[in-house]
Amino acid sequence: MKAIRLYSWNVNGIRAVHKKGFVDWVLKENPDILCLQETKAHPDQLPKELISINGYQSFFSSSKVKKGYSGVAVYSKLNPVDVKYGFDIPRFDDEGRTLILDYKEFILFNIYFPNGKMSDERLKYKLDFYDAFLEYAKKLIQQGRKIIVCGDVNTAHKEIDLARPKENEKTSGFLPIERQWIDKFLANGFVDTFRMFNDQPGNYTWWDMQTRARERNVGWRIDYFFVSESFKNNLKNSFILSDVMGSDHCPIGVEILTDTAN
Repeated sequence: MKAIRLYSWNVNGIRAVHKKGFVDWVLKENPDILCLQETKAHPDQLPKELISINGYQSFFSSSKVKKGYSGVAVYSKLNPVDVKYGFDIPRFDDEGRTLILDYKEFILFNIYFPNGKMSDERLKYKLDFYDAFLEYAKKLIQQGRKIIVCGDVNTAHKEIDLARPKENEKTSGFLPIERQWIDKFLANGFVDTFRMFNDQPGNYTWWDMQTRARERNVGWRIDYFFVSESFKNNLKNSFILSDVMGSDHCPIGVEILTDTAN
């Protein structure tokens, strides 16, 4: 068994974070797999040094509905045996929110879940997306597959997961219906990896840039690594890299034991 590290980061624009030393950061941190969300770019808009980071394969899923919107990417030192670009549901796949990589020993989901704050329609879209993802994941678990899910879930699960829970009870991202979906997701055989290792408040992954909330650590934990119960024993660590700047989110990571390293 070998320990490998997986990182996940909502970069709030891959071209923007590229200007802030992103490639140097990747090469210094040297994760085995790096998942990005909210890339806001199509691969043909990116310079070669972002497509081909030394030592990594790259995979991109981009929005078909509008440019400079949504999008996810995976940089991987390991060779996936299969890559899917969504759930085979155009309504959800067309926004470029999902990459599903099969590494034989586990299946990795990198997802930028929708934000429900814009309107009632977008909140419904978010909840429908949640349910479509859960149905897809449940089928894989029923097939005996082990699963890792990472990304920006756009919901803080419990009061401990945001600095001001009372003030945000009626805000999308902390609505009871959104939080109940995470309860349901965990009840279907998944584990919030960070809470396996850390039960302390004050651990956040997103801060409002307009109010300079990061300086005061008035944040939300809305970025997660989940694993299926069947993969829980492979976890060595789960952590938040809150000192890494460049986005309104910070990276998160897990260390897992695997036979898959290749």
